[in-house]
Amino acid sequence: MSKNNSIAVIDYNMSNMFSIENALKTLDLKPKITSDYETILSCDGAVLPGVGSFPEAMKNLKKLNLDNAIIDFIESGKPFLGICLGFQLLFDKSDEILDTNGLGIISGEVKSFSKLDNGMRVPHVGWNLATKKNSLNIEAFNDPLNNIVNDEYFYFVHSNFVQPIDNSYAYTLTQYEGFDFCSSIMKDNIFACQFHPEKSGKQGMQILNNIFNK
Repeated sequence: MSKNNSIAVIDYNMSNMFSIENALKTLDLKPKITSDYETILSCDGAVLPGVGSFPEAMKNLKKLNLDNAIIDFIESGKPFLGICLGFQLLFDKSDEILDTNGLGIISGEVKSFSKLDNGMRVPHVGWNLATKKNSLNIEAFNDPLNNIVNDEYFYFVHSNFVQPIDNSYAYTLTQYEGFDFCSSIMKDNIFACQFHPEKSGKQGMQILNNIFNK
């Protein structure tokens, strides 16, 4: 992918999308905030951002037919990025508030920190380290952490974490109050992360550049 390509920022009424829009513009890309199926499929890359509750997010995705748009876009093989709640929605289900089925693109579940340990402070907010695991077989796009030192700090805001069934998809791990959780995954053309690249300074911008300026 070269610069000036279009990137769909998927709008399902669950996120302030302007920070990711501005970050993509800084990289000379052309973000399109959209809920339109055809527009999403026509773009050269896509971002699923998000903050809020998993059940409400899935309700909105289905209402707007964005669940199908996301699945079809990913099947196209073009670069796809999930951020925070947009990361969690890719999994099979979540126990946040009530058991809710997700998009089922990544096998695994989303769990609550508070259910893991009642003494844990939630949400997990602020800067924390993401430690890269052993190199994965990267074919669909560049290494998202290329030109970024291992054990780099990124910005987190979340109360839930993902548990992939296949740990080979886990790309980085992060420790919070003595507990190691998966903070990003890679699978085929998907990179998704619990942290916010668009709020993580130059290292976050490097990730966006690595993915969408291939």
